[in-house]
Amino acid sequence: MRVIVTGQVGMDKKPYLAEVAAFAGDQGEHIDMYHVGDLMYAEAPDVRPGRILDLPLSRLNSLRRAAFKDVIAQSKGQDNVIVNTHATFRWRHGLFSAFDFDQIAALEPDIFVCLVDNIEVVHDRLHRDHDIDATLKDCMVWREEEILATELMGKAITGSQFYIVARGRHMSTTKSLFQLACRPQMKRVYPSFPMSHVVDMPDVMAEIDAFRAALAEHFITFDPGDVDEKLLLDRAIEAVKDSKEFFDHQPQQLGGVQKDMEAIRIRTREVLDIAGDIDGQIYMRDFKLIDQADMIVSYVPELIREGGKVMPGLSSGVERELQHAWEGAKEVYVVWKPSKPPSPFITETATKVFSSVDESLAYFEAQGMFGTKNLFGH
Repeated sequence: MRVIVTGQVGMDKKPYLAEVAAFAGDQGEHIDMYHVGDLMYAEAPDVRPGRILDLPLSRLNSLRRAAFKDVIAQSKGQDNVIVNTHATFRWRHGLFSAFDFDQIAALEPDIFVCLVDNIEVVHDRLHRDHDIDATLKDCMVWREEEILATELMGKAITGSQFYIVARGRHMSTTKSLFQLACRPQMKRVYPSFPMSHVVDMPDVMAEIDAFRAALAEHFITFDPGDVDEKLLLDRAIEAVKDSKEFFDHQPQQLGGVQKDMEAIRIRTREVLDIAGDIDGQIYMRDFKLIDQADMIVSYVPELIREGGKVMPGLSSGVERELQHAWEGAKEVYVVWKPSKPPSPFITETATKVFSSVDESLAYFEAQGMFGTKNLFGH
């Protein structure tokens, strides 16, 4: 497969893609990797690292075309190709495109992938590596623009597919891109589960993490927990209550701390300014992840509240995801753990309801849904 991977500046795509290539090697596959930015710097030895976007647009465009011309020529006949580039730039010149349709078409890509990551992490990397003053709001807008432009690129190439993939820190995100590039026959799954209202329930979180890991072992997963900015907003709201102008934030994803990141000092007001963007982009992104999947598998745990009250862990978000998938003619599966039977609003919009993760996996295997080439030799 020939894959174009985009993502806003600050994504730090090269180390992630190196992990994808290394993982492919472990599975007996080879991926030829092309980094358009590196090729542009090679064409312009007079430009210092991190300063290429400061060039006049005319020279920037000519350098990009020269780099893409080399990629097109060198990648002919190669089986698995990933081209690391951008769809847009929001820089001192304002907003401008980072591609030419004639060269994209000549490359004949099968897949377009826009990588995303927690916005506070992107913001921190952007200022670490570049001399620029951009707010969290700027980064949120840029991410939306990058997603939209990449999707439009994909629509312009007949037969190609567009995906949003989280860069993340979990191995499952590396596997997902590898699988899209080298195991495209595998089923694509959106794991659905309650998030914000169970984060203080370690036993339930352990159940959910085991569910997510089980699906990632057998499918290409587009996991909504791989980008989670609600915690950032929650901490900003706590900082306001404590009258803090700044707060220290340890970036997290559902299921674990971003282990390569130190705490980031963030201005409280900046986070509050993007509260609407966080909610809006979660809503948009999660529905797009469902749309790009073949099926949704939802895990509904049983919750025990104070006073011993037992209730289904069915959040409004999970219900909306199930409805969206059903209306989109996706296969809808539910793992229902509560002792109380599910309502008709679950049973009548589900392809099948299971009582455990093991039961669901046994069914999927019997239906021939698992990939023909499992990973790690399993």
